[in-house]
Amino acid sequence: MARADLRGISVAYDDLSGRDKTAKERVLLLIHGHPFDRSMWHPQAEAVAAAGWRVIVPDLRGYGETSVVPGKTTLESFANDLAGLLDVLRIGRVVVGGLSMGGQIAMEFARLHAARLDGLLLAATFPRIDTSEGRRHRLEVADRLEREGMAAYADELLPKMLSGSSITALPHVAEHVRSMMRLAPPIGSAAALRGRAERSPYEPVLAGLEIPALIVVGDEDPFTTRDDAEQMRHLLRHSRLVWLPGVGHMPNLERPAEFNAALLTFLRATRLFTT
Repeated sequence: MARADLRGISVAYDDLSGRDKTAKERVLLLIHGHPFDRSMWHPQAEAVAAAGWRVIVPDLRGYGETSVVPGKTTLESFANDLAGLLDVLRIGRVVVGGLSMGGQIAMEFARLHAARLDGLLLAATFPRIDTSEGRRHRLEVADRLEREGMAAYADELLPKMLSGSSITALPHVAEHVRSMMRLAPPIGSAAALRGRAERSPYEPVLAGLEIPALIVVGDEDPFTTRDDAEQMRHLLRHSRLVWLPGVGHMPNLERPAEFNAALLTFLRATRLFTT
């Protein structure tokens, strides 16, 4: 684990160097979802680094071992934190990947820093804004987390994060997901929910991108629908959709072998696309 001081916070991150030193350095930046931390990407970070890529995996503002900031954290702030981290590391262009809220932060990064993107991975996410009811619910949950903490919330959310078959067949994954949620700082999680409720629609952002993209969604995800997945595939002209049966909201942990295979194929395609 390394640290970088930027934009008034201390960011904790992992920096895995690829082994392919003969080619131009290629970098993958992975963005975790809510209410998780960078450990959710461990299976992907190791596999991609072994394939010769440098992989940067930070804890977002308010999560994991990064500074907790109260109030409201917008997706713009998250995206600019990531750009600041890349600046500190003297990294220019990257492939950016995110899951759930992390996918929406990746879309915000594309809105603000499109010139730095070589490719985009969107897992278990969607570009649409919340309904008025959805925004109200996020704000209510934010207040609840600050009052009650994360324990009960984590237990309630687990069956929505993983499919029933994954919880039964993969108890170590279920415990990892539950632990991340229970350990997430309530103040930072609440701040992210408030900011996420105010996000912009990302359909126009995706429609304007001319980069390769990979979309991965499970068919038992209660948050990202098949229509969401197909819409992203349609908007991103150079995209591939991987639809995983029997998988919930955490495809990278529920089906790591299939997820990694799709990711590595995608990364090879970005090399050809950007050469």
